[in-house]
Amino acid sequence: QVQLVESGGGLAQPGGSLTLSCVVSGRIDSIGDMAWYSQSPGKERELVARITAGGSAYYRESVTGRFTISRDNFKMTISLQMNYLKPEDTAVYYCQGNVRGWRMSMSQDYWGQGTQVTVSS
Repeated sequence: QVQLVESGGGLAQPGGSLTLSCVVSGRIDSIGDMAWYSQSPGKERELVARITAGGSAYYRESVTGRFTISRDNFKMTISLQMNYLKPEDTAVYYCQGNVRGWRMSMSQDYWGQGTQVTVSS
């Protein structure tokens, strides 16, 4: 069974940094695009950053220049380095991955359970 598990959330001061990590586990044939999403109270879940299997990255405009997404295909992990954090970055952050499980004919999207990031002084 494929699982995505996030870690690294917590409390940071404005201008501070946090690093989120997401590990993919289970019997897996391949991992495609992976991404981080955020969801603030009362709002819909929004894409923060996406990274392709080849390493090409896309960022939401509000985090461009502050956040960096990366992946380690061997360790089946992705990370989100968040710098110059702002109070408006406060949200639950979710890891999402397009994964083809072992002996499965098609890939499907999987989600982690989410990790809270709070930016406050």
